[in-house]
Amino acid sequence: MGASAAKIRWLEVAVPAHAEAVEAVSEILSRFGHNGIAVEIPTEPRGGTDHTVKAYLVEDGDSFARVSDARDALGHLQAFGLGPIGELAVRTIDDEDWLEAWKASLTPVRVGSFLIHPTWSDVPADDAISIALDPGMAFGTGLHPTTQQCLEALSTLAVDGRRVLDVGTGSGILAIAAAKRGAREVIGVDTDPIAVDAALENAERNGVRVAVRRGSAADVGETFDVVVANIIGPILVRIAADLRDRLDEHGVLVAAGITAQAEADVVAAFAANGMRVTAREERADWIRLILAR
Repeated sequence: MGASAAKIRWLEVAVPAHAEAVEAVSEILSRFGHNGIAVEIPTEPRGGTDHTVKAYLVEDGDSFARVSDARDALGHLQAFGLGPIGELAVRTIDDEDWLEAWKASLTPVRVGSFLIHPTWSDVPADDAISIALDPGMAFGTGLHPTTQQCLEALSTLAVDGRRVLDVGTGSGILAIAAAKRGAREVIGVDTDPIAVDAALENAERNGVRVAVRRGSAADVGETFDVVVANIIGPILVRIAADLRDRLDEHGVLVAAGITAQAEADVVAAFAANGMRVTAREERADWIRLILAR
């Protein structure tokens, strides 16, 4: 009598994190997990580690070593001065139907002019601009408030026929959105090679042309009509001059990923580099600024 097929067992890796650290924690866990990252957002934000980032690994001979590597990588994040990050926790999931149930729970999200949906879902026929994006390849699934704020800006800004730069492109969602709104040329940059690969793959999947490079704003020689930077506040402060230098004389900068606590420092850094705030939007303690030279 033949042996029965072994059932897949999953390890769920869960990391409590402050809202400011969710992006960075998601990016790290996406290196080790399979098929996606889930972020549990509190109904009533209370500060501290009130978000939970989850990843899933197939339990095998290497899985616990990968969990250890993830724990080490998370430890290095403390040097960046993000909000607090809690202890990584692991539990086993035995349900062989878990993956399909997880996929079924991910539904299309309408943000501004865009409809963000996983590749396996049906897309309603309406007037939205469709972006197919599977979560977990790199940060940026359309669900985080900072991503939504940038998508809403790209829904209303004059993008058609313009040149757009996406700094810290991650999954490429914002670069893809700009291309789908008719941008003449879109360049995305990211310091993480995993994000570069993910953004290129996502752009191809969505049928748009986006030039994706490894690097940051300082590594791009051209200037642009629209620059988008959905990055954390301390990095925006650090690269404020580089972002200014990427703007055409009449260009606009969309800066997001700014916590309420970091806003004053970010605004001061941009002002010191000759940039002024022309619009501000706040959601769940996250600030999005639109600036001009």
